Amino acid sequence: MGIVRTVLLVAFVIVCVLLVLLVLIQREDSNGMGGVFGGGQSAAFGSHSASVLTKTTGVLAAMFFVFAFLIALVNKGVDRTGDLGKAAAEIQETAPTVGEGASSGSWLDDVAE
Repeated sequence: MGIVRTVLLVAFVIVCVLLVLLVLIQREDSNGMGGVFGGGQSAAFGSHSASVLTKTTGVLAAMFFVFAFLIALVNKGVDRTGDLGKAAAEIQETAPTVGEGASSGSWLDDVAE
């Protein structure tokens, strides 16, 4: 399962980066970030560049949601609290109690002194 998680996470990061770049490149009535890289009337991908960029952005957005749900499903069954519970139990066993001269860790202890 660790390999699947890693592959999904890498694919998710790649999709995220591509999606951000595509959104930044697109023009919105010559007011977008697309004007920064080339400006003017030139079309980088030909005369249908707006439709290609829009469709690609839609596909990447759909992939973003699919990967996000898949990562959530894969990580849903992972129980990471078991190790924390064991560590907390070990700490409580070795820590001195309040009656043995240790403070309770409360800010009220500092005020009372």
